[in-house]
Amino acid sequence: MIERALKSIIREKLNKGKAILLMGARQVGKTTLIKELFGESTDMLWLNGDEQDVRALFGDISSTRLRYIFGGKKFVIIDEAQRIENIGLKLKLITDELPEIQLIATGSSSFDLANQVNEPLTGRKWEYTMYPLSFPEMVKHHGLLEEKRLIPYRLIYGYYPDVVNNPGDEKEILKQLSESYLYKDILMWEQIKKPEKLLRLLQALAFQVGSEVSYLELGQLCGLDSKTIEKYVTLLEQCFVIFRLGSFSRNLRNELKNSKKIFFYDNGIRNALIADFSIPETRRDIGALWENFLVSERKKRNAYNREWRNSWFWRTTKQQEIDYVEEGDGKINTFEFKWNPKVKVKKPATFLESYTGSTFTIIHPMNMEDFLLDITPFT
Repeated sequence: MIERALKSIIREKLNKGKAILLMGARQVGKTTLIKELFGESTDMLWLNGDEQDVRALFGDISSTRLRYIFGGKKFVIIDEAQRIENIGLKLKLITDELPEIQLIATGSSSFDLANQVNEPLTGRKWEYTMYPLSFPEMVKHHGLLEEKRLIPYRLIYGYYPDVVNNPGDEKEILKQLSESYLYKDILMWEQIKKPEKLLRLLQALAFQVGSEVSYLELGQLCGLDSKTIEKYVTLLEQCFVIFRLGSFSRNLRNELKNSKKIFFYDNGIRNALIADFSIPETRRDIGALWENFLVSERKKRNAYNREWRNSWFWRTTKQQEIDYVEEGDGKINTFEFKWNPKVKVKKPATFLESYTGSTFTIIHPMNMEDFLLDITPFT
């Protein structure tokens, strides 16, 4: 069994008087994790927000009725809680009126839970995001050497648990996930009349991984206006399919200030969208795959280690650029990503001179563990 990084973190927060919210895309292992934490405990009540009778149960609720429903259970888990109307107020009611209960709510999309939970549950919750499996989790599972040997495979098929645990069925699993399952909440709630255009947008974003994106150009490709593109991108972020990386700009007049790149949380989903599972040695987009892998894995690493860092890319109007800029505790570290460790890279002198004290490191397959594991050697 692959040990998830959040397991010990959540266990440590149990019975501390706050609700626990566990967010993350569908099929990343949220339900499995909660079941591992509680096993067959008779003190646990499991409610699934995908079920109509559970949603009806919370329609017109009071603390007295909740106490009767929970029946003296010490742990109440509400799975897919975003499906329950006004879930934030319901969670607040449970937390305030039934403090003896440890409440855990999971959600596969952040917009309902985030919009309706953050304000009602301010100061009353611990919130965590769960991602597909990560490089550190797999290193812990079977060792650094074995996982590094599998990196070419991970670049193509990614880290979704079902993919990792079912070798040979990767393409079929990823096809099912990428066609609609990951973003079915968007299709259901937003009542998108032309879902094929959402898929076309995802494909366009997949082809542009590692490059700056323009909502106007994406709109022309997909037959949508730029405001609709921005709305869809936000919704896809809130379903944990993609995330944005903005441009770093502070001192130099020729720095790009409003540019953005869009990355996928999982390489396998990205490759499924463009129907390309060819091996790394034959791919023209290997640089983009490597960049997407490293940026998404670094995001997981920082989140699981509870390290608060800001991240960007950097580029100037003179085409000077850095793949990844990260700032934390007053320190700026910059990174260039190269799949081929023999490629020579020129240091970004303009950046290093303008931002004194910053560092520059090239990340390639030979030293990737320095970037993705718990250690932070960049000084």
